[in-house]
Amino acid sequence: MKRAAVILAILSLGITSVAVWAAAQSAPAAGQTAPAAGATTAPAAKRPPQAKTQPEFDAYKAASASTDAAALEKASDDFATKFPDSELRVLLYKNAMRLYQNANSPDKTEAMGRKVLSFDADDPEALVIVAEVIAERTRETDIDKDQRYAEATSMALKATQTVDTDVQVPAGTPQDKIDAYKALLRSNAYSILGTIEFKKENFPVAQDYLQKSIDAFPSNPDPVVILRLALALDKQQKYPEALKAANRAVDMTQDNTPIGTPARRERERLQQLTGAAVPAPPQAPPKN
Repeated sequence: MKRAAVILAILSLGITSVAVWAAAQSAPAAGQTAPAAGATTAPAAKRPPQAKTQPEFDAYKAASASTDAAALEKASDDFATKFPDSELRVLLYKNAMRLYQNANSPDKTEAMGRKVLSFDADDPEALVIVAEVIAERTRETDIDKDQRYAEATSMALKATQTVDTDVQVPAGTPQDKIDAYKALLRSNAYSILGTIEFKKENFPVAQDYLQKSIDAFPSNPDPVVILRLALALDKQQKYPEALKAANRAVDMTQDNTPIGTPARRERERLQQLTGAAVPAPPQAPPKN
């Protein structure tokens, strides 16, 4: 997933959160009382998974210590075999999903994401990650492309809804980090939807979703999304708007990179179409 490292920097669902929740699951916090009958309260956040027994928790701690994706996958499988009803399986497979994602292993990333969704079909992070793998790897020549796009679209749309209700975070996570995590997931979900519509040549719809992706997480925009927005605008002959987006993509990237090079080609094309002046190259400082 694009900007995936940001997710790991924002949140890490680890053993501490499980232990803290399990210790306080049944009692109100100190100084608090249970709501009075008939009182109106905000919807309860989805509770984190918990261990039912100490041996289960100890086995989870041992399995989660793996930092290699393949080792963690095996440890997760072994744990799931030993504790087939454990709520903690989802945490292990989610961490394996992230490790495979960071290792740029899309097949394994998707497989671990689908494991997570088999335990929790509403998990927004797994929904986004699996949907993105599907969207990015589907080609025009694929016989089942329509079914693949439909599945990815369904997952991404669902993530935009469950991100507000089903995000699970460690106890004590600052609210600003929770908000950033949700914003990033929402931004990536809209990016996936925009990518799919772009590939289907529904350029006005693609434009709308791609702009929503940028607006959802403006503090860390994705240059890939900005370039795709430029291309979607270009396809609609909205050349001045497209040039503005292309210029932004160029400013965010280096030349001779997978995104920087096409961004500069697109900017040059749009400059020719609009008659815009080509920026002068930066001048070296005069020598003394």
